[in-house]
Amino acid sequence: MAEFDNTNRATMFINEKKENEKHPDWSGTLNVEGKEYWISGWKKVSKGGKPFLSLSIREKQEQTRQSSQPTRKAAKDDFESSDIPW
Repeated sequence: MAEFDNTNRATMFINEKKENEKHPDWSGTLNVEGKEYWISGWKKVSKGGKPFLSLSIREKQEQTRQSSQPTRKAAKDDFESSDIPW
């Protein structure tokens, strides 16, 4: 069976985790010529009363292993007395 080619296609799903009005109503992924993006959409109504969908698109970036690690506060033992400039 051939693998599906999603080049130049987007998929959006209803955001079931929406907690406030700033969170998107819809979210998903977009592929433009092989490059992946996140896509978010908000249901809105124009001044004339017509419904429309407002979209935001941002590039997917690889997370480095270091950036995905939780940060922690420095412990007292992390520093030598010579590290302190005063």
